Amino acid sequence: MFLDIITDTLIDALKILPFLFVTYAAMEYIEHKAGEKTEEIVQKAGRFGPLIGSVLGVVPQCGFSAAASNLYAGRIITLGTLISIFLSTSDEMLPILISQQVPVLTILRILGVKILIGMIAGFVIDLVIRKAKYGITEHEHLKIEEMCDHQNCHCGEGKIWSSALRHTLQILFFITIISFVLNLLIGIVGEDTLSVMLSGKPVLGCILAGMIGLIPNCAASVVLTQLYLEGMLSAGSMIAGLLVGAGVGLLVLFRVNEDMKENIKITVMLYVIGVISGIIIETAGLVF
Repeated sequence: MFLDIITDTLIDALKILPFLFVTYAAMEYIEHKAGEKTEEIVQKAGRFGPLIGSVLGVVPQCGFSAAASNLYAGRIITLGTLISIFLSTSDEMLPILISQQVPVLTILRILGVKILIGMIAGFVIDLVIRKAKYGITEHEHLKIEEMCDHQNCHCGEGKIWSSALRHTLQILFFITIISFVLNLLIGIVGEDTLSVMLSGKPVLGCILAGMIGLIPNCAASVVLTQLYLEGMLSAGSMIAGLLVGAGVGLLVLFRVNEDMKENIKITVMLYVIGVISGIIIETAGLVF
């Protein structure tokens, strides 16, 4: 059984490799061409920040959530805009869904839900909390290129193909390890048993998925997406975890924003919104 699991895992990994590479190559190209423009659009969005932020945030861009944290630390954008970007950021979810050839309509529904939740939450927060804007100082500003180098996300200047290959191999490694563990669990425990354990308790599933989402790197979105694709995680639980997952955004926020109490409050707010949204989706019986 162990040998069969290894074989199946490697075959599945090889199947998605070309799709994953093409997806990341396209993303690298878009990011190199439009990265700075995206940040400028968010800065100039004003009261429409949550709308613009949620739409732009859903496109996986290395360092975009980090950029949002920097802009918020300098009060260039509102708290609502920051939260909308964090909630809509899809990190590695989109490339994995595309590489696994998930139906386009399903992908659009998932992205649409993330955009909608991010937008609504952002506008509500901005209505409740009004904060004055002030300029960002040189001391407060952390260059996105420096953060990207620190996080090894390779989003600065460089060759698009080599960056895409590095990113592809990195995520493929995560997917392979996670798939192996999942296949091993299925083989030992049984798919039906695991499915009942994870999907039979929607509230607990959303709470646990939200905790996974707090992991500040791409591993969180990879785990959540793979669990969903394997049928071991419900749609609501997946959405809960992916909403909470803000990539390296939270790490940057804790680094550049000196108010630690505020950072903790933002983290808790992000977690609560994500979990409650997931529970609502579960209760409503929505499927993608």
